[in-house]
Amino acid sequence: MERILIIDDDARLSSMLSEYLSAAGFDVDRRQSGMDGLNALEREAYDAVVLDIMLPDFDGFEVCRRLRMRSNIPVVMLTARGDDTDRIVGLEIGADDYLPKPFNPRELLAQIRAVLRRRSVPAEREDQALRFGRLAIDRGSRSVRIDGEDRPLTSHQFDILLALADNAGRVLNRERLMDLVKGEELDAFDRSVDVHISRIRAAIEDDAKHPRRILTVRGAGYVFAKRQDAD
Repeated sequence: MERILIIDDDARLSSMLSEYLSAAGFDVDRRQSGMDGLNALEREAYDAVVLDIMLPDFDGFEVCRRLRMRSNIPVVMLTARGDDTDRIVGLEIGADDYLPKPFNPRELLAQIRAVLRRRSVPAEREDQALRFGRLAIDRGSRSVRIDGEDRPLTSHQFDILLALADNAGRVLNRERLMDLVKGEELDAFDRSVDVHISRIRAAIEDDAKHPRRILTVRGAGYVFAKRQDAD
């Protein structure tokens, strides 16, 4: 049974979500502060985290930052503020997905299943590592390395990179990328994929401001270069 940790000081909401997710087959644990949540993550093994931004001690952004220093566990962030800035900040610091309050619990369940599904790899594809010069993308361990050195990515970022690499040399627009990664279309005005691309470049490019592996095709999308000068 997959374990979910909810970090939210809204006792009524977290209790309702706990009951709903438990009925869907998850083992759910709850914490009401950022520090309690981080301590629980230090002691226990979880498969995903549902993290509210507004917490009594420090905000969910800080929780996510500290968590990302030691773990790539999938994180879905919640907020009562529908501000796009919050969403972008959350994605930039490593959240896998984002859900503004109020929301239907079915939306959260769908997002949790999506991030967990992205983390799982079909057995027949586990040994199919992709190599592009100094860059290695390992499906089985869901790891990315440059010259053998690990370059940490979130689950969602790994899947975006993998989708680009699987289609190396082909231009993919935002909608097609999200369709490949999440199995659903992306809103035409959604720019979250751009934030993820920025983070991926920071991890795998020698100079993220002048990328040579993931290229922007103006007005069309992104393309993964099969070769670059350093290969």
